[in-house]
Amino acid sequence: MTAANLLVELFVEELPPKALAQLGRAFASGLSEALRAQGLLLDASVTTTFASPRRLGAHVTGVLAKAPDRALRVKLMPASVGLDADGQPSAALRKKLAALGLDDAAASRVIAQGEGKASTLYIDTVSPGAALPEGLQRALDDTLAELPIPKLMSYQLGDGWSTVRFVRPAHGLVALHGAEVVPIQALGLRAGRRTRGHRFEARSEFVELAHADDYERELRQQGAVIASFERRREAIATQLEQAAREIGGGLRPLQDEALLDEVCALVEKPRVLACRFDPQYLEVPQECLILTMKANQKYFPLLDDQGRLSNRFLVVSNIDPQDPSAVIQGNERVVRPRLADARFFYDQDRKKTLEQRVEGLQRVVYHARLGSQAERTRRVEHIAAALAQRLDPALVPGVRQAAALAKADLLTEMVGEFPELQGIMGRYYALHDGLSADVAEAIEDHYRPRFAGDALPRGATALCLALADKLETLCGLWGIGERPSGDKDPFALRRHALGVVRMLMERARESRDWTLDDLLRLACEAFAGVQGFQDPSAALREFMYERMANLLREQGYASREVEAVLGLQPQWLGDVVARLDAVRAFAALPQAQALAAANKRVANILKKSPASGGPALDAAMLREPAEQALERALRELQPRAQAAQASGDHTAALQCLAALKAPVDDFFDHVMVNVEDAALRANRLALLEQLQQAMRQVADLACLAG
Repeated sequence: MTAANLLVELFVEELPPKALAQLGRAFASGLSEALRAQGLLLDASVTTTFASPRRLGAHVTGVLAKAPDRALRVKLMPASVGLDADGQPSAALRKKLAALGLDDAAASRVIAQGEGKASTLYIDTVSPGAALPEGLQRALDDTLAELPIPKLMSYQLGDGWSTVRFVRPAHGLVALHGAEVVPIQALGLRAGRRTRGHRFEARSEFVELAHADDYERELRQQGAVIASFERRREAIATQLEQAAREIGGGLRPLQDEALLDEVCALVEKPRVLACRFDPQYLEVPQECLILTMKANQKYFPLLDDQGRLSNRFLVVSNIDPQDPSAVIQGNERVVRPRLADARFFYDQDRKKTLEQRVEGLQRVVYHARLGSQAERTRRVEHIAAALAQRLDPALVPGVRQAAALAKADLLTEMVGEFPELQGIMGRYYALHDGLSADVAEAIEDHYRPRFAGDALPRGATALCLALADKLETLCGLWGIGERPSGDKDPFALRRHALGVVRMLMERARESRDWTLDDLLRLACEAFAGVQGFQDPSAALREFMYERMANLLREQGYASREVEAVLGLQPQWLGDVVARLDAVRAFAALPQAQALAAANKRVANILKKSPASGGPALDAAMLREPAEQALERALRELQPRAQAAQASGDHTAALQCLAALKAPVDDFFDHVMVNVEDAALRANRLALLEQLQQAMRQVADLACLAG
């Protein structure tokens, strides 16, 4: 079969920048996977993705002009239907063969498999491989139908009658197999070999492609377009670093991967230019200036080696003029009113204190069933103060003050313009109002962690407030039935739960007096009197252990290790990692598997026995040497294991149990638990309960059994 490289490009109007990278990957992978499924690709075929603001493309090596034929064994019908009494083909069989495009002569190739009533007729045939034009047409149709398009557009074709739905109007289709055009069509377009380059920088309006392998080179040389999203992104990143070095002063561009992706999706021929703004605007908090430059203008602010904003910034132009001064001046002129707006908002906001804004929270609806932001603030304050009281009573006044003011910045002009600055602006305004650094820091940090991997709240005041805020959200929304479902989580409850888990795990010293059940109880108490609220503690506890299990597996712990520790539902989360490390160390011991299996056996026996709480173990009733030896071993080892665990040395606590292997094995080899004597049976069950308790202090070792 002849093979050549394939190029497919769809030329469109400017695509949504935030979706471009994903659209490009989906277009290329969709085509290659569909071609491979039809047998049109060699095993070593490689797919290259192209995506620019005005094109989606794919280059695939080793594409066959026709897929190989495939041998098939086709099931026809039961032999009792297909053959008459003399074993000759029936009318039904001849009709079936005709439907498959076979004549009566093919009946001689029919094969019977099975015996008696189970006998079935088959025929071996050959399925012709798909030709590239048909196969590529099918692949393109399927790929376009499955693209992750954020929002479809409807537009008319040139005939004035036909309507097409796609992400943006399409104006060109290229399909080349080597040097030959593949006759396919899509979105009212017929494939050819001609595409368009850059709107302003191309040498000519059209770029003619002689061969599929010429695409990237010709588009760059003749069309002034870097077609590869990744190469264009690398070029922008390199130019940004180079421009910063040329400015000097140790400046560096803001590192923002999402911004880099978005800018890459806006340009086809990037040229980075250095601009400046009036230094007077640096009096405004730099987060405001950075956000307005990023969000509104797609500029890259320049920071010094201390992370402080300078009055220089970089812009990525889509044209490469010989004299860039006009482009630079234009961008400097455009950013000026944006920065002036930020300064105006900042100046206006400081005319009122945060405390003066608190009353306005009564008019801000938090949730129709949970009341206003003011009511929510009172609940958060109640929970936060209770947490602080346990941690350090001296923290309570500051925690109460921070909780009362934490949401006040929602009513400021700056946060109204840039919601991403909530909390951040609260800290600035709190410091302006003369509040303590702890209170100001807590107002900013109570939203943390905002996303996976984000930093945790910094101080104890901030920790109490952040926990209270997330617990109030979880208990409140869960308690009125607003729970995550499938991939839907409109209130980000999974993120809030993960934030609580991380704070309790990673701030072990401060969270020592906070058990998970206590925290949930405190949070639910704050909703007393809320109509329709039902205590969600039990379901929330399970939800949070699920989030913790996912987090720990992502950190590299095995599922069995996680199940062993979390299966006991430890109430203090600060030592979960230490328990996991102890389980991992224990699992490496030669005695581990035997003890885990024994623990599983004990659990099964106790599960089938009457509920625990019967007579306590009576050592005098132990008759067999094996059960006496096990009781002695437990009596000797348990205090040492408990002492090790009390000191936080979970590894030593588990390793103490290794000495139980021999007496446990001996017990199960020589002692019958379920004997007829009820008193003796109850005493042996009590011994097993004691053994299970000893082996479940750190983790449920039964989960480690193979």
